[in-house]
Amino acid sequence: MKLYSYFRSSASYRVRIALALKGIAYEYVPIHLVKGEQRGEAFAAVSADRLVPVLEVGGVALSQSLAIIDYLEETHPEPRLLPREPLARAQVRALAQTIACEVHPINNLRVLKYLSQELKVDDGAKNAWYRHWCRSGLEAVERQLSQLRAAHGPAALCFGDSPTLADCCLVPQIFNAQRFAVDVSGLPLTMAAYEAGMALPAVQQAQPSACPDAEG
Repeated sequence: MKLYSYFRSSASYRVRIALALKGIAYEYVPIHLVKGEQRGEAFAAVSADRLVPVLEVGGVALSQSLAIIDYLEETHPEPRLLPREPLARAQVRALAQTIACEVHPINNLRVLKYLSQELKVDDGAKNAWYRHWCRSGLEAVERQLSQLRAAHGPAALCFGDSPTLADCCLVPQIFNAQRFAVDVSGLPLTMAAYEAGMALPAVQQAQPSACPDAEG
């Protein structure tokens, strides 16, 4: 397997966590988003949407982090990242998609660069945009976690005491939220799950500072 990744990409971080949790070896190929390497001809030949992550398996390029993790879950089912019971599996997916489909898309690098370069939004307003939408999304995550605790009891991580797809999404989102000084106070369940996730050896192995392209 070959993973095209950028060390600070939340979506790439999700996949790195899943790969580490499942103990899957892969070749790391850095694509520097800030330098625009994703728009180059070499990467365009690999990725139709010119986004990271891309997981290349047997000459086939898989895009979109949730689709990649779904593939890993089907081909390397242990340890499981989704519960066996259908209703619980849907709850974990809903939590993951709140982050990956609601919070992240309007705060990613492409959006922030468009705000500053095309709409001429200054850094203060751009950062206010990020913090508002990220905080709003994390509040929704906190409410979902509260409902899950009420239904299933206490949990160390997002769902139970073993990492799931939801944790693969939550850890990178909080990591980047802290980079942008998002207010994460008053989110006890969310931050407890984040801290528990960050303590996992697989997450430590996958974190941005451990990537070959990590900047000092």
